[in-house]
Amino acid sequence: MTKKDPKDQKAKIQDYLIISRENDTTFVDTTLTIQKEYKFNYLRRDNFGLIPFSNLGQTYNSLTYNLQSTNLMPSFGARARHFNYMEIEDINYYRVPTPFTELFFKTAFEQGQLADSFFTVNTSPEFNFSIAYKGLRSLGKYQSILTSSGNFRFTSNYRTKNNRYSARGHIVTQDLMSQENGGLQDDPSVANFETGVEEFLERSILEVNLTNTENIIKAKRFHLEHNYKIIKKKDSLSKNKLSLGHIISFEDKYYQYDQNSATTFFGNAFKSTIKDRVTLENFYNQVQLNYSNNIIGDLQFNISSNNYNYGYNKLTELNGNIIVNRLKGNIFSAGGKYHKQYKGFDLEGSLGLNVSGDFDGNFLKAKATFELNDDLSATASVNHSSKAPNYNTLLYQSDYISYNWQNNFNNIETEQLAFQLKSKKIANISVDYSTISDYVYFKEDETSSQVQAFQNDKSINYLRVKLDREIKVGKFALNNTLLYQNVEDSDNILNVPEFIIRNTLYYSSHLFKKAMYLQTGVTFNYFTKYYMNAYNPLLAEFYVQTEREYGGFPRLDFFINAKIRQTRIYLKAEHFNSSFTGYNFYSAPNNPYRDFSIRFGVVWNFFL
Repeated sequence: MTKKDPKDQKAKIQDYLIISRENDTTFVDTTLTIQKEYKFNYLRRDNFGLIPFSNLGQTYNSLTYNLQSTNLMPSFGARARHFNYMEIEDINYYRVPTPFTELFFKTAFEQGQLADSFFTVNTSPEFNFSIAYKGLRSLGKYQSILTSSGNFRFTSNYRTKNNRYSARGHIVTQDLMSQENGGLQDDPSVANFETGVEEFLERSILEVNLTNTENIIKAKRFHLEHNYKIIKKKDSLSKNKLSLGHIISFEDKYYQYDQNSATTFFGNAFKSTIKDRVTLENFYNQVQLNYSNNIIGDLQFNISSNNYNYGYNKLTELNGNIIVNRLKGNIFSAGGKYHKQYKGFDLEGSLGLNVSGDFDGNFLKAKATFELNDDLSATASVNHSSKAPNYNTLLYQSDYISYNWQNNFNNIETEQLAFQLKSKKIANISVDYSTISDYVYFKEDETSSQVQAFQNDKSINYLRVKLDREIKVGKFALNNTLLYQNVEDSDNILNVPEFIIRNTLYYSSHLFKKAMYLQTGVTFNYFTKYYMNAYNPLLAEFYVQTEREYGGFPRLDFFINAKIRQTRIYLKAEHFNSSFTGYNFYSAPNNPYRDFSIRFGVVWNFFL
């Protein structure tokens, strides 16, 4: 009997590997599940806890916050434009036995579409590369909210045949543009929208606050991680491993706000034509020493440097004072990581500290997981973080007079305790409790009535309890997600709804002699009324408002999804109840949520 040539053997789906930044490995999943339905959107991830604006590619309002952080540096700002921004941890690497392709398509609103194309191949067992591009263009239903975005990704990973040296890296370029209309005018457009007058169901005739206005983020990043094993594990009896690692990353990005002619919407201006532009260049290096021992576990010691340059190409004088145009310097940091599996426990820890430079910062994170049986596991974690506020709260310059400031804020201090129980038979339950001191936020200034950055001098206590549970009876299933939130905050700075609910009742079955797999059902989304944050398109930030509560409206979506071989087809009637449950649905003050619409999409997978 002759042996089959390995090249003639058919590859298994489990051989198509996806490797995360943290080296968690999964494989390509071509099944059709309710989780795939939740992820079939612009972000391509479950957006529970977010409510999108009316047009695809606009921003999202956050209904909940995870305040756990391991960052030592300020973030860029313009956070409302970062929901679709791909950070280092969002990039995966691959290892495949044959070339693999995924094509994603979904219709947009009015003119345009969303597409995401991905291809990866191993040119040899040692070298893999992937290339992908996600592009969007959507006109939208309202005036002046056209969106256009592009996310290009190239990744590669390599290891020598003896597995002593390994390297992986990526190149990412991104441009995320949105026209901004500033929301509906208070009078009369808000009233015309809420009364549901038939004439104004044609949303393009509603008057908006801004025209000929847009903001954009453009960025490019070059990232490389490589590792050399000084002492390599040779067999199961070997007790020691030692390796040297290095990470180098350069990111260059800018945020720009353009407006053809200044308006009083943002107060008085220095110029008649507005063009605000802020840039950030960040060059990061980290050297790691990794040691593993069968008894001690996995240890890492690292030292890092951050060379940052944030700011503007102009000097601004305000009230006789010159506002600096740059924050730049070098930050040197030290840190470590630990991992150990011991008698059913999985222990992890990490810490970091800025040891020199203009920004203080430190974090400590520890997590322990214990598997009680094959179905039930429990996790407890603690996180402490102290970091400088975002760059745009420390320094901002604009052609609008009220949007110029230089602040010397304290670090934001956060402590969080979290617990999680996971069980397919019972439920997934997570609880976290956070205390935040010196919280930095945006709010309208009482004097100028324009949005500025402030720092809270009191502590905020924030509790979240989340439950996930799916109940199956035959071919029917009810998938439930419930989030309860409670905030102790005397100044009403951190505002969230008390309850967020998502329930999906659906039916699943094979049809046509198992040639097609069908899923169809209804999803119910709801969150209770609260002082929802308002949106400022000049800053691309959400800000605190306590004038009116929003929420308390149901959103019902009907979907029919099908899988034929490696192709998944999605058809959804979104918010089909919009015309009979009241026109009180908003994503932010003056910014309505989406009306009823029918959208179609497909995901194709090809294995060559």
